Amino acid sequence: MAPSYEYHDDDAWDRCEAMFEAILDRVHNEDFYYEIARFVTKHRKGGSPKTFFPPRKGGFNYYYRIQYSDGKSVIIRFPLPGFYRIAEEKLHAEVAVMRYIKEHTTIPVPFILHYGLTDESPGKLGPFTIMEYIENSGDLLDVLHSPDRPLTEGAPLNPEISEEKLEYLYGQIADIMIQLSLCEFPRIGSLGYKDGEDNDSDPGDPDVICRPLSFNITQLGEVGGVPYFDLPATPQTFSSSSEYCSALADMHLQQLSFQRNQAVESADDCRKKYIARQLFRKLAAERRLTSPETGGEPFKLWCDDLRPANILVDENHRIVGVIDWEFTYAAPIEFTYSPPWWLLLVMPEEWNEGLDDWAAHYAPQLEIFLRAMEAKEREFIAKGRLQESQVLSSRMRRSWETGDFWVAYAARKSWAFDGIFWTSIDERFFGKREGDFMERLSLLSPEQAAGMEAIVERKLREKEECTLIDWYDESTKSQLPPDILSMGSGMSAPMVLDGLGERVKDLALEEITASP
Repeated sequence: MAPSYEYHDDDAWDRCEAMFEAILDRVHNEDFYYEIARFVTKHRKGGSPKTFFPPRKGGFNYYYRIQYSDGKSVIIRFPLPGFYRIAEEKLHAEVAVMRYIKEHTTIPVPFILHYGLTDESPGKLGPFTIMEYIENSGDLLDVLHSPDRPLTEGAPLNPEISEEKLEYLYGQIADIMIQLSLCEFPRIGSLGYKDGEDNDSDPGDPDVICRPLSFNITQLGEVGGVPYFDLPATPQTFSSSSEYCSALADMHLQQLSFQRNQAVESADDCRKKYIARQLFRKLAAERRLTSPETGGEPFKLWCDDLRPANILVDENHRIVGVIDWEFTYAAPIEFTYSPPWWLLLVMPEEWNEGLDDWAAHYAPQLEIFLRAMEAKEREFIAKGRLQESQVLSSRMRRSWETGDFWVAYAARKSWAFDGIFWTSIDERFFGKREGDFMERLSLLSPEQAAGMEAIVERKLREKEECTLIDWYDESTKSQLPPDILSMGSGMSAPMVLDGLGERVKDLALEEITASP
């Protein structure tokens, strides 16, 4: 049986969707297209617009593509309004890392023509990036997925694809992963420029100056109900993997505490999630989630969103571009040493038959990938681009065999954490259980054990209330309930927003009006 996973707050998700729907008339206004075309052409510095393509929407952004008389295209990309609270931070981090990758690797990334903040953008739609469009015949997901399942259904890997073809594709991805692993930094965090940025000059190499803006942080803030001011704050960076793992463990507990809807199914479900998160915090505090040999610098450049859907290919399935670098940061080396989860195209937590079945199907695909990685490493070593001590393949194999893969995966993903903890982490670190999960309560501190029932009571009450919270309303201020366990300080009490139903769109409009 597949394990039960918690999911994001559906009402918070609906609110984000409604915020985009509220501006659709403006986004699809044909007169507005001309304003965008003029703006983009000014920064392209030449050429006549020929074709304007309707906007396309992704997971965090939407973009317009304009084709010019010389046959080349440019896109201008805006953040979805539901994610406006991190839009500027996300923009600066992505620009910095794309510039760094273009300067220090041969990975094909779009060339940035210009970027700016909301005040400069056409229609004040938000922070924007103007990039050259990479001509392509599709992405790797189109090549790899099972053709008898729509992509919207989480189509798995095509079982008919040959090992020869997989090794050809994997070899190209191995090239990208090796190059990213050679990008090293002294701290964990996102890249940026200490002395500001200038679109019209070369600012030099960026440094690690901001919190690691991860995919998980973004999801916690927008569809998990966690206020951004309670997450690691910019300019916070981290000096060790163990320090960062402690922050990740805290985020898992914050997700349980702050998310009001779809957070728990029952009292026992809440207790089980609470115990798992506190045990993970215990492991992090005791520095047992990282190895002494790999817990310090240098840290490797890591992209949370490096997957087939973001890898563009030509008609011969050669990689021509890698896009969407917004969740890229210097990270613990354990992340880089973990083999890629996407070899089956379906995340472990979304595999219908459960984690054990996922792992059984994943293992043979991993062997194919590691063969391709080893071949690429030999090529790099022969060319003097890689040293024997820098190979990834043996470390990826060890990560899978020891279970470190699951530790790193669970650390990064709050909504996959619970099933993975109880299946792959609990008994590895705490020994075999004689009874159910409540047996582990004795491993918590007296304060943690005593605080469990208070959070259970609150989560069950919130489950019945079915409300959202505006953490950014300044009209009400008081201390948060004590069962937050002192995970933050100086936090304002929420304003509860009830009667969701028809009010979701109204609330979205209010937030757009109040956004930067």
